[in-house]
Amino acid sequence: MSAVITRAPHPQVTTGARRAFVEQVMGLPVSVHVRGDVERPELLTAVQQVWGVLHRVDAVFSTWRTDSELMRRRRGELAPELAHPWLSEVDRLCLEAEQRTGGLFSAAFDGAHHDPTGLVKGWAVERAARHLRHVPGISWCVNAGGDLLAGAGRDAAPSQWLIGVEDPRAQGAVVATVALRSGGLATSGAAARGAHVVDPRSGVAIDRDGSATVWGPSLLWADVWATALYVDPPVGAAALEGADPAYRSLVL
Repeated sequence: MSAVITRAPHPQVTTGARRAFVEQVMGLPVSVHVRGDVERPELLTAVQQVWGVLHRVDAVFSTWRTDSELMRRRRGELAPELAHPWLSEVDRLCLEAEQRTGGLFSAAFDGAHHDPTGLVKGWAVERAARHLRHVPGISWCVNAGGDLLAGAGRDAAPSQWLIGVEDPRAQGAVVATVALRSGGLATSGAAARGAHVVDPRSGVAIDRDGSATVWGPSLLWADVWATALYVDPPVGAAALEGADPAYRSLVL
């Protein structure tokens, strides 16, 4: 994990006006951290709806499940008009991401297969977190394997979450903190998962240390830009400044 919520409560334990829930989904631990009126019955319903959306996303987009709609479409077993509409929505977003980043982010895979999963996590968390926005009197932060989305429920002001950015060269060491009230933060690098990020310009996996963290209004776009800055820090930084100046970055 490359970003953590500092001073977070223990999972599934209420401590004063804080509560957290954890689910293993999409191949990673996802946690929902809540402050405020944490005993509202609507909160438990909303959290279950969050898990439901994420499990459905996994069924549609997983590259590890042979029965996912993405893999069935790759094999030609699922006609586009019969596929879940999420697939076409994400396809459009991937094209937009490639254009915004000047080609530093791409859904191309091995030059032949379409792989949108580099964008899906941020998109999925934003979609799932819509259910939390309807719960009155709370602020919340969703942590999906180190990528985070913060916001507030109905008639509530977002509170501040302190996010620790881990040193990619020293596991467990925090090198910076980011105060996040609303929006997303994402980190890209090889420290946790190895050389899984591919430079779309060469088709070669990037095998170097370091990381790129981006935060701003949307987790989806923070995630896209974190990938672009890790692929090529100077070119990515220039593209980010020109296309999305509302976002901030930290390249280590």
